[in-house]
Amino acid sequence: MKILFAFFILIFTFGGLSAKAQASHKALLAQSILSDKRLDTVQARALKLLSGFSAGTSYSEVWIRDFNTFIKGSLKVHPASAVKAKLLMFFKIQGADGNIVDGLVDSAKANVGYKYRYSSLLPGWAAHKNTVETDQESSLVQAVRKYIEVTGDRTILDEVIGGKTVLQRMEDAFEYLQKDRWSAQYGLITGATTVDWGDMQAQSGWGVAINDKTKWAIDIYDNAMFVIALRDFTAMQPKNYKPRQDWARLAENVRENVRRYLWDKNQQKYIPHIYLNGSPFPPEFDERKILYLGGSICAVMAGFNTPAEVKEINRQLVNAAAKEKHATIGLTVSPPYPTDLFPNVPAYTYQNGGDWTWFGGRMIAPLLSYGYVSDAYTELSPMLDRVITNRGFFEWYDVRTGNPRGSGDFRGEAGVLYDAITVLKQWAVKNQ
Repeated sequence: MKILFAFFILIFTFGGLSAKAQASHKALLAQSILSDKRLDTVQARALKLLSGFSAGTSYSEVWIRDFNTFIKGSLKVHPASAVKAKLLMFFKIQGADGNIVDGLVDSAKANVGYKYRYSSLLPGWAAHKNTVETDQESSLVQAVRKYIEVTGDRTILDEVIGGKTVLQRMEDAFEYLQKDRWSAQYGLITGATTVDWGDMQAQSGWGVAINDKTKWAIDIYDNAMFVIALRDFTAMQPKNYKPRQDWARLAENVRENVRRYLWDKNQQKYIPHIYLNGSPFPPEFDERKILYLGGSICAVMAGFNTPAEVKEINRQLVNAAAKEKHATIGLTVSPPYPTDLFPNVPAYTYQNGGDWTWFGGRMIAPLLSYGYVSDAYTELSPMLDRVITNRGFFEWYDVRTGNPRGSGDFRGEAGVLYDAITVLKQWAVKNQ
């Protein structure tokens, strides 16, 4: 298999090839994809795991940031009504200011150190919000769009919850972000200082909650997720619906500001943070040398970059993975933050240098859309191998040993791989 991938890397460069040669190489690659039994094996295992809605064996909660990434697979094994009901639960316990919670859990199991929220609209359930991250609102809007894309059921938008439709509640969520998580100076979404897309802040203490040590910052992940959500909302809204704002214009403004403030043109990469009330790191620490892989992938998904930039971003992701013994492009950051500077998440653990297929697998569809099919197949391959080798979907992997870590049945990984394999197969069928 490795020899085959190397062969495709050499031949699958269309520039300079005749149309007939290009078609021939496409057909050869398509045949290889469709005959790869690993794809079928991993998809079948993913669907088996997606019989539940909680994040995994280590979690009792249904997390919206996770659910958003496995909702398409869920709709393959659950009635649409069951998936719809889960989505509506997040709106039933939405904050009065429009904020969306992270996780929902049976109130009898609400025994972790979170500050729980309850609602008369959702009896028997408790919820909590990670306040250092800013992706919950965006994740829910994206999940609703995916539900509609798969089912064609647009009635979810007209569901009335507490006197408001789902459409109105999604706008409430956007307005919360504009009021509570917004930098007027930069025109971008804000959050606490975390590692890339992570939900643990650098400062000591309860890592998922804002405290008096929190350093507010702007990063690429939150803003990419926000723009995707804004575009999803615009695509979903009925033609006769009058939105409170021009959300498409706001999405474009954020994209422009991302390019202005977060994109390092010289290095062809995204800077880790813009700090709003000081950095948590000492002046001698050059944070800009760190590559944020997951946030970069989400930026590509949001369409922030040109085809040439996407190619360079992908090259940097692959090079970063190659520096570690057992890494894929799911590596969170390269290099990791030194443990003494990020005490809540030690180097090479969890979100500080762990390898998460949950994010790496999201790069496959964008690579296909830009025509980098061989790259997509090659970069997906080690993710498939470790699922099969370890007989399951694990939350993250140690890049030094290759050992799986975290939740043993992580539905986020299963959902992302299911989706990645689906689009890869679709390309192969069209080009065989």
